Amino acid sequence: MIAALILRDVKRAWAGGGATLPIAFFLLATLLFPFGIGPDQALLARVGGGIIWAAALLAALLPVERLIAPDAQAGVLDQLAVRGAGMVDVAAAKIVAHWLSFGPPLMLAAVIASGLLGLAPETLARIELGLLIGTPGLAALAVATGALVAGLRGAGAVAGLLMLPMAVPLLIFGAGAIAGGQGALKLLGAVTLVLVAGAPFVTAAAIRATRD
Repeated sequence: MIAALILRDVKRAWAGGGATLPIAFFLLATLLFPFGIGPDQALLARVGGGIIWAAALLAALLPVERLIAPDAQAGVLDQLAVRGAGMVDVAAAKIVAHWLSFGPPLMLAAVIASGLLGLAPETLARIELGLLIGTPGLAALAVATGALVAGLRGAGAVAGLLMLPMAVPLLIFGAGAIAGGQGALKLLGAVTLVLVAGAPFVTAAAIRATRD
């Protein structure tokens, strides 16, 4: 059942544009930064990694409203509960599905973004490693935030207020790892582990509160 739920959510993300829109936003954001900063390649190379991480964080906000709310409103979560599925397992499945539809495409898009920003191959390699470690944390945080704001008016704005402050450690350590800091990379992994481990329980509690 859990595997079927993951497959269903991945298919729905790609079919409904929930996966392509964040990637398009990510590329557009990284494309606009050079116009704002100017053609200084040295400056772009120095700040390009941080630009990619900031764009990734903002892109992760876009599908938040579609991660939990549609299933809650359609009664899918109630049906899963009736069939004996634990909400923690359902939440973990949604995190995995969201990462599969968001993480790998974002890492591929980062290759294009690095070309637009004129980043060196070694810098790109560190960015990709950081995204590989950090995007599961972003996915977990997005699903938990989606559950917390499900059913609220102006859920998108509320999601931004909730998610952005909690994602700041990922942004700081992800950008710090680009400079080659092993300590920042380890801290990024630690933050991701905390988010991935805790998000299913937060999400499950929020789903139960919504159903009640």
